[in-house]
Amino acid sequence: MLSRLRGVWGSFWAVPAAFATGAVLGAILLTALELRLRLPLDGFLPSGPAGARSLLSAVITAMISFTALVFSITVVAVQLASSQYSPRVLRTFLRDRVTQATLGTFVATFLFAMVVLAALPDRSDARLPALSLAVSMALVLGSTGMFIYYLHHMTALMRVSHMIAAIGVQSRRSIDRWAPRSTDPTGSPDGPIVDVLAAPATGVVIAVDVNLLARLARRDGCALTVERIPGEFVVAGMPLVAVHAVGDTPPGPVDATLAGQAVEVGVERVPGQDVGFGLRQLADIAERALSPGINDATTAVRALQEAHDLLRRLVDRPDRPRIVQDDDGTVRVHVRRQSFASHLATSITDVRQAATDQPRVIELIDSILADLATAARPEHRPDIQRCRAASPAADAPGRR
Repeated sequence: MLSRLRGVWGSFWAVPAAFATGAVLGAILLTALELRLRLPLDGFLPSGPAGARSLLSAVITAMISFTALVFSITVVAVQLASSQYSPRVLRTFLRDRVTQATLGTFVATFLFAMVVLAALPDRSDARLPALSLAVSMALVLGSTGMFIYYLHHMTALMRVSHMIAAIGVQSRRSIDRWAPRSTDPTGSPDGPIVDVLAAPATGVVIAVDVNLLARLARRDGCALTVERIPGEFVVAGMPLVAVHAVGDTPPGPVDATLAGQAVEVGVERVPGQDVGFGLRQLADIAERALSPGINDATTAVRALQEAHDLLRRLVDRPDRPRIVQDDDGTVRVHVRRQSFASHLATSITDVRQAATDQPRVIELIDSILADLATAARPEHRPDIQRCRAASPAADAPGRR
């Protein structure tokens, strides 16, 4: 449930919708309280309903134009990023808070002016909603400032270095929160498998709610093993959750609907529990930069440098599953996680195959592997060694 709420709040429309709702409610509240307020704003505002109506009409027209311009710039940025970098970096633009806040400010200004315009009196001697008009003008000034900052922000965001850095920041958050630690418990269900729950839908595993699974396991007297890891694609009907017996007592029937809700399936990979998603984005950028149509080795080097930082943070972490235990040590939930070998294959192996004619990229990959070998846990060193042995330079004269 929490992951779904975070997904809704992180969607492109959530912030503009919140701004729009606040603007409408604020305009209704202010115009309703105007008769109770006495503010010295008569010399600063239009002298009559006709002037106020002209002012608000101009604000509404300008905000419609500004909103269309922001939407157009965002669409162009998304198209350029998709064609030049990777379709998987589109989330960087759609989840960008500056873009959402800018669009929300314009929509809020437009709706606020619309409500105030509808509340203007018809009589020329009637009292104007002075505070509401003042707030409308303040929103216009704020929108102008947001528009200038938005142009600066988008020009910076579309630069590949900023985009790669944004992917790195997001991936480091996922690693700090979801990657295994040395203090994580170990173990697996001891009992035999008595039932297997199928995936309710086709898609990518986005997140696993281990707390909900633990409650189900304790209620039904069983242990649950999630067969698919976050970031892995599943087909409807494939085995998703295995039910293990605990002790000699047969477990009760596990609610397949609740188990399916605990393992969230979506249409695309998202950051969060899918720790390798950032590495996949960086690898896509590097591979596309090394393609014959683009041939931009500098961008590939920058993507590999960011991947190096992420791998350095993962290389000293064990390959441990997520475990939920009872106080007596009984394993109730077992969820596999992405291995370091899979991260290494995504970041190094795939890119190296595209960089056969780029000595600078091959040299950087070799230096990254050499550095990882010095910091790796013992169980990760064979994977690094195999990756180094597969390097095109491994058989070069004088190489040992």
